[in-house]
Amino acid sequence: MGVIRRNFDYIGSPVLAGLFAVLFVLESKFQLRRRVQNRWKRVKVNAQVAVPSFALLRFIFLPLMVKLASRNQHICTRLGYFLPSHLLRQILAFFFLDYTNYLWHILNHKIPLLWRFHLVHHIDKDLDLTTAFRFHFGELIGSIFYRGAFTYLSGATPLTVIIYEIAFEAATEFHHSNTRLPLQLEQTLNKVMVTPRMHGIHHSVNKCETNSNFSVIFSFWDRLHGTLNLNVNQDDLIIGVAEYPGADKFKASELLMMPLMKG
Repeated sequence: MGVIRRNFDYIGSPVLAGLFAVLFVLESKFQLRRRVQNRWKRVKVNAQVAVPSFALLRFIFLPLMVKLASRNQHICTRLGYFLPSHLLRQILAFFFLDYTNYLWHILNHKIPLLWRFHLVHHIDKDLDLTTAFRFHFGELIGSIFYRGAFTYLSGATPLTVIIYEIAFEAATEFHHSNTRLPLQLEQTLNKVMVTPRMHGIHHSVNKCETNSNFSVIFSFWDRLHGTLNLNVNQDDLIIGVAEYPGADKFKASELLMMPLMKG
């Protein structure tokens, strides 16, 4: 599809790659949390887990979302049809997509079948930029049905869908990074968007902390629903899942098989 090539391949992908490079350097020089694993070993494992998901995202997920969006542009029963401005309708659709992803993230933690796949992301015992791509491809397949339905209902155009996906990926890179920002800057940013300290709490082995901070781009969904938690010292955080103390020993192939092997 031309709209994907023009906007995701030629614009979005270079932007995301550039952001990755910048954050990789920043988290190397300004580390937020002390690492407990070998960084380069994790890069290799997390990259291998990410490859199938990247392929699905580009060649199945995005084309399907764009196709759904192309069908709903002229249907006046979609979200925001009452707004007089096309721009306002697309802004509303963008926020709606992010809100429904907040809810999807909660479902990934609450529904056992979904958690089997999301667990691959959470058992990483360090949290950094590479964790942002450590998602099981099965999780992405499951999200197609959920996100497809809300893409269809949102009234988003194909361009809005692509812009949202680029913003989604950029936000995921940013808040997973192990970058120590000046505290005052992060507190200011956190009033609107998810930040590394905020998302770090979500990756804690403490389940009360894990069950908080589900937002992806905008932090105010957690504020709205009372799932916000900012009162945890980063030096006290233990990253991972308590039931998997030896997760750092897993190979990429074992991580990809994990959802199918769990009883």
